Amino acid sequence: MSHQITRRRFLTRGGQCLALTGLTACSTIPEVSRNFVGSSLRKTHELTGTEFDLVIGYSQVNFTGKKRYATTVNQSLPAPVLRWREGSRVKINVTNHLPSLTSIHWHGIILPSNMDGVPGLSFDGIAPGETFTYKFPILQSGTYWYHSHSNFQEQTGLYGAIIIDPATPEADQYDREYVILLSDWSDENPEAIYRNLKKSSHFYNRQERTLGDLVGDIQKDGLLNTLDNRAMWNEMRMSDRDISDVAGATYEFLMNGAHNADTWQGEFFSGEKIRLRIVNASAMTFFDFRIPGLPMQVIAADGQLVQPVDVDEFRIAPAETYDVIIQPEKNNYFIFAQTIDRSGFALGKLICDPEKSLEVPQVDPAPILTMEDMGHGGSDHSQHGQQSETKNESHSKHNHLLMAESQEKLAPAGLANSDQYLSVLPAPDKGDYGIDMRVLNPASGLYDPGIGLRHHQHLYGRRVLHYGDLKNRFNTLDKREPSREIQLRITGNMHRYIWSIDGLAYDQAPPIELSFNERIRITLINDTMMTHPFHLHGMWSELETGDPEFIPRKHTIIVQPGKRISYLVAEGRWAYHCHLLYHMLGMMREVRVVKGDSE
Repeated sequence: MSHQITRRRFLTRGGQCLALTGLTACSTIPEVSRNFVGSSLRKTHELTGTEFDLVIGYSQVNFTGKKRYATTVNQSLPAPVLRWREGSRVKINVTNHLPSLTSIHWHGIILPSNMDGVPGLSFDGIAPGETFTYKFPILQSGTYWYHSHSNFQEQTGLYGAIIIDPATPEADQYDREYVILLSDWSDENPEAIYRNLKKSSHFYNRQERTLGDLVGDIQKDGLLNTLDNRAMWNEMRMSDRDISDVAGATYEFLMNGAHNADTWQGEFFSGEKIRLRIVNASAMTFFDFRIPGLPMQVIAADGQLVQPVDVDEFRIAPAETYDVIIQPEKNNYFIFAQTIDRSGFALGKLICDPEKSLEVPQVDPAPILTMEDMGHGGSDHSQHGQQSETKNESHSKHNHLLMAESQEKLAPAGLANSDQYLSVLPAPDKGDYGIDMRVLNPASGLYDPGIGLRHHQHLYGRRVLHYGDLKNRFNTLDKREPSREIQLRITGNMHRYIWSIDGLAYDQAPPIELSFNERIRITLINDTMMTHPFHLHGMWSELETGDPEFIPRKHTIIVQPGKRISYLVAEGRWAYHCHLLYHMLGMMREVRVVKGDSE
C-alpha cells in the first residue's frame, strides 16, 4: 500500500492579520519584508513517528505574479502531513519564528484540554522565539488536520493534514492513497478582507442581480411577481445571491497548495483501488466535491468509519474531512471541487495515461436563494415525506450530547431530526442591533444536501450525499437518554456583518457549563441566511440519522439556514464555534466541563 502524496507546486501568501488571538481581537501583524524563513516553499512531505519538530515562520512566495508571504510550517504549504499510529503517544515541538503569538490546534483529535491549542482557553499560546511541546496519547484513527488558532494565520497558510493508522489492520483495502487538501487563498491581507466585509457584507459578491436578470425574471414570472419579490428582499436588506461572504472575486482555490493553472496530479494504474483523504482546510469556502465520470464510495466522515455509501458528489464544509474509495479504469480524471456559490473551483488530476487529454468540467449554475431556503415554507426534503411528523416524534428523543466517561472513551452528539416545514420571520427585529432574522419552525437538514445540490440527481444523474446517509460502522457506544437540553441560536446581522450566538458575541456570553459524564442534548438553530459549520472541541458530535444503533460521530457539522441540529464532551475548557474564520470572533462560546457530584 502506497502512502505517497505527490505534489507539484505549493504557493500562498502571508501579510497582516487581524482577528483572533485564540478568542480575542489582536493587533495587526506587521508586513514582513526580510524576516521570513526561506525564499521559496518546500514540497509538502510526510513526517512519521512519535516525535516531531515543527517550525512556524514566513516563506516568501509568488502565487499570482505578486510576491507575498505565507505563514508556513517547516517552509511548506500545506504544512507537512503528520502520520501517527493509534495507541502511540506523540511529542510535537512547535517553535515560533513569527513576530507574534501563534498556536496549533489539533482538529478532531481527542486529547487533554491543555493540549488543544487554543490561546486563552487551553494555554497561553506560543510567544515569538519560544518552543511549546505538545504531548498526548493517540486514542483514535482516521483522517484529521491541524491549523493555527491565532490571528488569521490559518488563512495565510498554517494548516496541514493528519493521518492516523489504526492499531489493527483495516477492513478497507486499497492499493494507494492521496491526501486531497482544499483551501482558499487571497493576495489581499486578511485584515483588509475583514475590513471590507464590515463596510459591506456583499463586497466580494460579483453575482448580484443585473438589469438583464430583471428582464429575464419579468419574462418568466411577470412584472408584478418580480417587483414583489425584489421589494421583499430589499425590505429585508438581503440578497438572494448572498451565498458566500468571501468568494472568487478575491480568492483563488487550491488543491494541495496548487493553483488550477499548475494542477496537482496523482498517478495510478488501471484497476487500482485508491483511497482519497479529503480535507477542507479553507478559511471560508464550502466545496461541492466530485470526480466527473467516476463514482466514489464514502467510507469515513471526520475520521470515523461509516458504513460505505456510494455517491457521485458531496458537500464538504470548512474543517470537515471525508475518506472515499475509488477504482478508476484506464483513463484520466479531473478531481473537481466547485465552491458553493460557483464563483470558482479547485482542480486536480488523476493520471493513468499521460498521452490522453482532459476537458475541464463546467461549473454548475450559481444557486439563487428562495424563501424556502430562508425557511419561509416550501417543500420537505426528507426522504420520508408525509411520515415526517411521526419520524420527528420517534427520533427527537435520540438527540443528545454525551459527556465522556473518560478521555479514553469519548462520546457523541446528535442532529435534531424534526422534518417539518420551516417558517421564517422575514422582517428584522428592529430592537436588536445584532439580529436581523428569526426562524420560527426549524426543520432537519438530514436529507437536504443544501442549496445548489438539491436537484442534481434529477438534473445531472448525480447521487448526492446527505447527512442522513451516514451510519457508523460500529454500534453506538452510549444509548442513555439526555438528562437536559441546551438550545442555542446561531444569530447575525448581515447588513452590519455581525455574528453571534443568541445575539451575544463571545466576550459578552458566559461559558456553557456541563458536568463530566453528563449526557446532554444541545440544539443549534440557525437564524441566519448563511450555512455555518460548527465545531465543538474536545468531543465527538453524534449525528442522528434515524438509526440509533449506528449513530455516526463527527467533529464538525453543517447547520443550514432555517435548520436545527444537536451535539457532545471531556473535562476541561473547550472552544465551540463556527469554523468560518471571519465569523469566529462573535460566533463562539466557551464550553466548561467540570466533574459532577457523582465523580
